[in-house]
Amino acid sequence: MTDTPQSPFDPNPPRRNFYGRRHGKTLRQSQKGYLSEDLGELRPRGITVQDNPDRQRIDPTATFFGDERPLWLEIGFGGGEHMVHMAATYPQVGVIGCEPFINGVAMLLGKIRAAGVENVSVHPGDARDLMDVLPDASIERAFLMYPDPWPKARHHRRRFVTPEHLLPLARVMRPGGIFRVATDIPDYVRQTLEEVPLAGFDLLSSVAEPWEDWISTRYEQKALREGRVPHYVTFKRQG
Repeated sequence: MTDTPQSPFDPNPPRRNFYGRRHGKTLRQSQKGYLSEDLGELRPRGITVQDNPDRQRIDPTATFFGDERPLWLEIGFGGGEHMVHMAATYPQVGVIGCEPFINGVAMLLGKIRAAGVENVSVHPGDARDLMDVLPDASIERAFLMYPDPWPKARHHRRRFVTPEHLLPLARVMRPGGIFRVATDIPDYVRQTLEEVPLAGFDLLSSVAEPWEDWISTRYEQKALREGRVPHYVTFKRQG
């Protein structure tokens, strides 16, 4: 019996607190068109696990047109500049992006059309739900670019760089896989340097100069205009 590609996401997922916006200002008509016409074909696809018919997982081969290719993950792609740039720069990989803010999803879909990239997949939701259904050790590179800083101390537990997010990320990343973090918030750098190694990652670099294949995003440009210094941190998955 052949597994059939389908949606890997649980229709009744575990209840989780979600912090942040899902909708912003009214979408333009063209953006509504991107969502209705393009998003369905770009969602990650899954297969039923043969020895457990109640469990599904993302199938990278089904997601990327039957190709087996390295899989990269962008966590919270914002407006999509970085994700589309990486997909265009590295056409031999498959890039999955997750973003719960629907206006950002619509912006990304417009950029995908304009760039003509085909090696992308889009999950319009929480990264935790995506990591629930990714296979173990399936991600070769992950990106966390200018995440929500949650600046108040009582909100620091909402940041991505906490065990609730980092331990599932460590599970889905391959040994030796690269995890990049970019932020302009010094306290976010502090927490990143403290928490990420505890989840099974080795620090490779923590510098003020971007990576060679970096593209400046609107969030970085805003930070520079407001006098904040961006920071770029690179980790390697242990193992």
